[in-house]
Amino acid sequence: MSFDALDANADGAGRALRLIIGPNTKELSMSTQDQQTAPDEAVRERIKASHDLDGDAVRLANLYRGWASTFDQDQVRVGYCGPTIVAELAGAVQRAYLAGQRNGIAILDAGCGTGLVGVELERLGFRLIDGFDLSQEMAAKALQTGVYRHARGNVDLNGRLSDYASAGYDLTVCCGVFTLGHVRPDGLRELARVTRPNGFVVASTRKSYAESTSFEVEVQRLQDEGFLELVQCLRNGRYLAEEDGHYWVFRIPTSAPPQERP
Repeated sequence: MSFDALDANADGAGRALRLIIGPNTKELSMSTQDQQTAPDEAVRERIKASHDLDGDAVRLANLYRGWASTFDQDQVRVGYCGPTIVAELAGAVQRAYLAGQRNGIAILDAGCGTGLVGVELERLGFRLIDGFDLSQEMAAKALQTGVYRHARGNVDLNGRLSDYASAGYDLTVCCGVFTLGHVRPDGLRELARVTRPNGFVVASTRKSYAESTSFEVEVQRLQDEGFLELVQCLRNGRYLAEEDGHYWVFRIPTSAPPQERP
């Protein structure tokens, strides 16, 4: 028998064996890895696309309308731990500075999304939680968690929060909102307005947002005008698997200038 015939027989036997036992371990591993990587990459692309919307309320609302049903699962995929950290910071602030039981502390979750922060706050013992979001569909998902008294949609933090009275909350939390393409830094002024004197605002910013916007300039402006005081900034903390974030704690001074509703 020639070498060519031997090679042909060997190739045929190899193909037959593969049909019997299936693909080898390396092929299976690569296939499984591709199946896991593709959805993760799709989520990252969706997040990246949201950063290019320049705060356009209509386009952002459209984006999140189609995202609401899978948003929570997608955040697990990208390692989003911001809601847990913001909630735990709020808990630390309450324990250190605010008298009374947690179940009597009124909290506003600004940009509540599907309720990721609210669920963590409820786990820590907070009960009086309200929320709002630009997306009606995201706010509806938040309300379904059962931890919010109210969760309003179609509320844009790039404008005046006309449905919210000044000094109405002991704590205001805001996670995943001060990010590129979403809310401008001057939205912080409204968060200060709806928080009572000696109350606190706890907010996150993606590192890229803080570095490429005027957020820190706005913080300094609001401090100079007496609307808030920076108590603490935890820089470069865990936020997403691919990017760190900054976590800000502000106190509203007793002597903060009045900001009347329109």
